[in-house]
Amino acid sequence: MNRIVLAHIAAFAAAVSAGTAVVATRFVIGETDPLSLVFYRYVISVGCFAPFLKAIWPRERLSLADYAQIAGFGILFFVLFPWAFNASLHYVPAARGAIGLATIPIQTMIVAFIFGRERFTSAKVLGVGMAFAGIVVAFGTAAFQPGHAGYLLGDGLMLLGVFCAAIYSVFSRATLMRHGPLFVTALAMAFAVLALLPVVVLTHGPALPVFSAKGWLAVVFLGTVAGAVQFSLFMWALRWLPPTTTVLYLTLNPVAAMVLGILWLGERLTPEMLAGFGLVLAGILVGVGVLRAPKRQRASGGRPDAAKT
Repeated sequence: MNRIVLAHIAAFAAAVSAGTAVVATRFVIGETDPLSLVFYRYVISVGCFAPFLKAIWPRERLSLADYAQIAGFGILFFVLFPWAFNASLHYVPAARGAIGLATIPIQTMIVAFIFGRERFTSAKVLGVGMAFAGIVVAFGTAAFQPGHAGYLLGDGLMLLGVFCAAIYSVFSRATLMRHGPLFVTALAMAFAVLALLPVVVLTHGPALPVFSAKGWLAVVFLGTVAGAVQFSLFMWALRWLPPTTTVLYLTLNPVAAMVLGILWLGERLTPEMLAGFGLVLAGILVGVGVLRAPKRQRASGGRPDAAKT
């Protein structure tokens, strides 16, 4: 089994895990604040990486610029993105939040186009239009109904977090290729934890957080399976696949989140959300080309650095 096939499998597994993370976050977010949840989640994740740090440390010496770049990626992807993600789920149900999360491929495509990493074709323009039409359908009416005053803020926070993830997906690949995905993930998470430490201490003091038993289970799950494992799989897939192909798998998030949100959280799935998700998924499949790689990439054996994406 070659690396490209394994990368597709890794992206699939990471996407399903991310869908369950939406529900786990929705479950525990009422017991803490968004930044604290990010901090404790990645403290656990960094602890998972610690025993393997020597094995994954790159042989070449890193420069200060390398450390600064990885720290910047850590702030972007492991602080700003999860903070906006967690804060969004204060206001919206897991299934609704997951639909916003599913716009990562479209936002990644737009960022890649703006910075000259991809060309826009008529199919991609149509795909972007369909996806954002889906967002309007899924998000539009409920936000203005009585009792849903926070939906607009929650939707905006989720889309802002997705934008941070899209920027990371486009610009991190060279660093992942140079230093290895596991090392970059572990070090970026460590920088995120260091950046959040003074904020959490000033806000809550040095005492350990108080979670219910089920809350602790959710936090441990978010730090291990939906933290260290999920992001390692995603980064490894991103190393070998183009960004828009890798993040395409994240359209599986709403499927997992919708099912688990109904089963575990008692959430209600509306026709508007289903129709909106259908449009988002169709737009992504049209825009990305249903996983068909460019000819140059196929001819080069699928290595992401062999074709401009």
